[in-house]
Amino acid sequence: MTSDIVSLISNKIKGLVINLERIPEDYKVPLHFFNEGTNFEAYKFFGSVKGKKDNKSGYYFRVWAPHAKAVSVVGDFNSWDENKNPMEKIADTEVWEAFISGVRKYDTYKYCVVAGNGKKLMKADPYGKHMETNPDTGTKIYDIDDFKWTDSAWQKRIENTDILNSPVNIYEVNLGSWRKYEDGNFFSYTKFADDMIPYIIDMGYTHIEFMPLAEFPFDGSWGYQCIGYYAPTSRFGTPEDFMRMIDMFHNAGIGVILDWVPAHFPKDESGLYEWDGEACYEYSDPRKGEHYSWGTKVFDYGRPQVRSFLISNAVYWLEKYHIDGLRVDAVASMLYLDYDRRDGEWIPNKNGGNENLEAIEFLKNLNTEVFRKFPKAMMIAEESTAWPMVSKPVSDGGLGFNFKWNMGWMNDMLMYMSQDPINRAFHHNALTFSFFYAFSENFILPISHDEVVHGKGSLVNKMFGDTDQKFAQARAFLAYMMAHPGKKLLFMGSEFAQFREWDYENGLEWFMIDDYENHRNFQSFVRNLNHFYKDNKPFWEIDYSWEGFSWISNDDFKQSIIIFRRLDKDGNEIIAVCNFVPVGRENYSFGVPAKGVYEELFNSTSPDGSPITNKPVKSVAVAMHGFDQSVTIEIPAFSVMYFKRRKRKSSKKSDTSNKAAKHSVKASTKKKEAVKKSASVKSTGNKSETKKTDKKKSESNKGSASGKAKQTSK
Repeated sequence: MTSDIVSLISNKIKGLVINLERIPEDYKVPLHFFNEGTNFEAYKFFGSVKGKKDNKSGYYFRVWAPHAKAVSVVGDFNSWDENKNPMEKIADTEVWEAFISGVRKYDTYKYCVVAGNGKKLMKADPYGKHMETNPDTGTKIYDIDDFKWTDSAWQKRIENTDILNSPVNIYEVNLGSWRKYEDGNFFSYTKFADDMIPYIIDMGYTHIEFMPLAEFPFDGSWGYQCIGYYAPTSRFGTPEDFMRMIDMFHNAGIGVILDWVPAHFPKDESGLYEWDGEACYEYSDPRKGEHYSWGTKVFDYGRPQVRSFLISNAVYWLEKYHIDGLRVDAVASMLYLDYDRRDGEWIPNKNGGNENLEAIEFLKNLNTEVFRKFPKAMMIAEESTAWPMVSKPVSDGGLGFNFKWNMGWMNDMLMYMSQDPINRAFHHNALTFSFFYAFSENFILPISHDEVVHGKGSLVNKMFGDTDQKFAQARAFLAYMMAHPGKKLLFMGSEFAQFREWDYENGLEWFMIDDYENHRNFQSFVRNLNHFYKDNKPFWEIDYSWEGFSWISNDDFKQSIIIFRRLDKDGNEIIAVCNFVPVGRENYSFGVPAKGVYEELFNSTSPDGSPITNKPVKSVAVAMHGFDQSVTIEIPAFSVMYFKRRKRKSSKKSDTSNKAAKHSVKASTKKKEAVKKSASVKSTGNKSETKKTDKKKSESNKGSASGKAKQTSK
């Protein structure tokens, strides 16, 4: 270290009771940045780190314990004797250290912490890389740097991918309950990959998203109450097994997203809770530090050592385990000081507001660092309010994520689909409203685990009506979802219409595919829908701009029909026709952007999505919906169909056709801008995300429609 850096650090820590000269030279930089909240590779210094001392090989154990009277390392290597390996403070810092030789791989250890009140606590290593299997909570010695990765082709592919303009169709899973052995035992990481990879490829998904896999003691928390933030759960194998699983997915061309929980942690005695006998990782005041309904503690985002711990953890999963993205859980609970708290149970910020200014700064720092090191990462916010610019860059005033779950769309549409179809005309705004704010964020449309538990019913059981109607509407809903702007996510079991809610103890009802044709057909339908999505650029190439979407008709609320266009960068387009009532419509006419023959490509009323209702139909010169041309088709009950204009055969005509398509995009720009302008107030607020539906909004949501559709009921 140069004298200039030492001088800089000395000046920055002036006033702290730290004697810089007593700190070993190679400790000065990591400790300084750790205490500043900017050591984003803290896992390289803390925990158990292989090293040498006095020509002896062993491990350095380092831990942050600001309130402890004493700390010692106890484990298999010293018969759990707290007197054999006492730790010492590094100079005058709050960090304790011990060097122990003779330590072997898989040895279990904990820290014996003497709190300020004299109480002895047995704590797992906050930076431990491997842990015992529950119900045991000890940390295990494990080196993670020896694994040989073979996913270089995947990494190169990611470097050359613009994820915002690529297909993203995520299969969300709970690893422990997707499949199990007949005796109820879990699959290992590698056995899971062996079975899951061909399934994902066959089903047409692009990514897999795991519910949290950092070590957690209680199965019923589904992983959302972690005690080992740096340790992949040992339920399914070792850290190396976890790496091998990720490697296998990447070599199969499948992206991996991991749920990550920086919002809160449980009160387990071996975990982060009051780690040294007092509030350490959590806020000390329960009005900031307690999630009453969850029974958990809130991280103290104002404490620099906690920021170093958490941001290092995010970097750790991306760097050491090659995770492609993190879905950050419960962001809304971090942003608001009064989240799930009544009056008197929270403290306003320094400006008198309810925003957690420290958490906001933390999230911005988190995303800035992640994208500095991993510019192609996916950082996904589970944020359920109308907080603005969640998925916009920090430099533009945003929180810095590049994706946000669209919880407003999810709530509106699941409410809409649960309605008796006779009442849907009175809820038409729930069907159309999400399109008006669809481009205010980089949205992912989620049908996640949270929607199929706690009495909410499975996806198919959320639909109104008898069994046949439920299946028909579930197919229509998914086809509508696939055509809607935004990336996609579906929780496991929904793809074959499992009737029972998800149950983490018993797993999925795979027998339904074998025993019941309805479920077999539904799975086949979802498979074909997924592949149709991947194969058609208009559904994903311009997901986050009005240039990729245009209304044809959004005001036919009486018949619960909407029609819209999705476009790619070359002007190719697909028209989606959606009918959400059990009444078919013959001779239904609507405007189309160009003269030609329109073909039905996909139909949700057929068991596998095959086009079965309309033969190719030629447009006629009858103006409708702002277009000079229109077509007349049959629309089945409870259906979503996709149409595409047939390309002309000769190259000359094809060129003319392409020009016409591009001209139609430009011609509709003014109309789209008018819609965008009229909806701008609605878009910025996204009241549906806060579940405060704007009842004053006209049920018609007329948008760009300029003519009524003509139809004759069956």
